[in-house]
Amino acid sequence: MTDDTNARIDALVKSNPVVLFMKGSPLFPQCGFSSRAIAILERLGVQFESVDVLQDQAIRQGIKGYSDWPTIPQLYVGGEFVGGSDIMMEMYEAGELGELFQKAGAAAAPQA
Repeated sequence: MTDDTNARIDALVKSNPVVLFMKGSPLFPQCGFSSRAIAILERLGVQFESVDVLQDQAIRQGIKGYSDWPTIPQLYVGGEFVGGSDIMMEMYEAGELGELFQKAGAAAAPQA
């Protein structure tokens, strides 16, 4: 991973309370795992920034080295790596993910 890519990822992670690196967009996820991650975040009503790794190969490869986690999607809360969709689902079912968002001060998404 180049220093520039690492700096770009670091800036995204640290400047947003909740960031999901995913395949596709929240409206059009491009894999089942990304779709599940979006469903969890939407169910919890959390505002989040998404990054489509399919649009940038440097980010797609760089995020794996940044987190030392081989798969996508990847969730970051309060600048810290949380995990992928399986970990998100386990934490959601245990009530831990909602607590994590509250502790991080992640705002609920405005209701339409």
